[in-house]
Amino acid sequence: MQALILVGGEATRLRPLTCNMPKSMVPVFNTPFLEHVIRYLSGHNVKNIVLAQGHLPKPMDDYFGDGSRFGIKLTYALESQPMGTAGAVKNAEPYLESTFLVLNGDIFTDLDLTAMLAFHQSRQAKITIALAPVEDPTAYGLVETASDGRINRFLEKPSWNQITTNMINAGTYIVNKEVLKRIPAGANYSFERQLFPQLLETGELLFAFPSNAYWIDIGTPEKYLQLHRDIMRGEVKGYQVVQGKVVKIGQNCSINPETQIVGPAVIGNSCVISRGAKVFGPVVLGNGVNLGEDAVIDSSIIWSNSHLGSKVSIKECLVANDCLLGNNVAAEKTVIGDHVTLSGNTRLGSGSRIWPPAPVITVTPGKREVSTGQTPSEIGNTGPFLP
Repeated sequence: MQALILVGGEATRLRPLTCNMPKSMVPVFNTPFLEHVIRYLSGHNVKNIVLAQGHLPKPMDDYFGDGSRFGIKLTYALESQPMGTAGAVKNAEPYLESTFLVLNGDIFTDLDLTAMLAFHQSRQAKITIALAPVEDPTAYGLVETASDGRINRFLEKPSWNQITTNMINAGTYIVNKEVLKRIPAGANYSFERQLFPQLLETGELLFAFPSNAYWIDIGTPEKYLQLHRDIMRGEVKGYQVVQGKVVKIGQNCSINPETQIVGPAVIGNSCVISRGAKVFGPVVLGNGVNLGEDAVIDSSIIWSNSHLGSKVSIKECLVANDCLLGNNVAAEKTVIGDHVTLSGNTRLGSGSRIWPPAPVITVTPGKREVSTGQTPSEIGNTGPFLP
């Protein structure tokens, strides 16, 4: 079995974390998200994988290479311009086998792909679409089915008065290659809005594979943080990272005995946690993170090589790579892009987002001007910082 993963999007909803990094390379427990997906596919004996690339492809190329380090064969299909979900697959057509999986590159799931393939083959379907239940279907693509699983109708992002089911398109498909002839070459074309409805109109066999498997779209900072919490709570099959009050510490760390670390927490390699620092899980610290004296980290994720000064206090925050937070910085529900420097005593209002600089952003307390080259906004308790 072969899989194609759609990893070409610009990940605008996850910014500022993805200003300089493709969404597929965002770390989940200090490992690129895409590596988790590849290992999941390999567990279902999917060893031949095509990456449909667009935005920021080089970090993927450099990290994964030909895939042999991960026990797979990896092929890259680069689009020169955005081509939509179906257009990206059409662009990769020369590399595809007669039947293949398609996965959206921002979905984390423990869906049983082996069972889904058996279902697809038993129905002799042209396309089988995985479905997942959600509380609010209005932000997704709703799929109505007959009792035998055959799809009757698609409805993209319905209003509440249009909702007849809570089962949505879960972004995982099994596709027979012959349907690609319906996609115009070189065009921006969508599975959800164009190809699927077109196939229904012509009477092709499209089936749905409903599942109660774990499923989450990590496309926003809130969902990205939720994924870590869910895994730590044991809600995802096959992911036993840390649970309960467990603390996992990497190699070559220096942790002062006068600290308090309450799990669940994952601490990367070569981290420094100074005297009096407090860490309250769920927390993930990347490699080379340095926490100053009396720093307090609560329910947050800090990527690699970021330094937090003494008496820094952050809660439910995401801090990207190579950031410097000065002494007494305080933030809650804040997202900080890479290479950001915050001067000491800075207070960030709940919901703030700090964009990465070129090359460095410095936020000085009391000033309204910010060195981003964009329209400055006030940083404080009055509201978020949005460039």
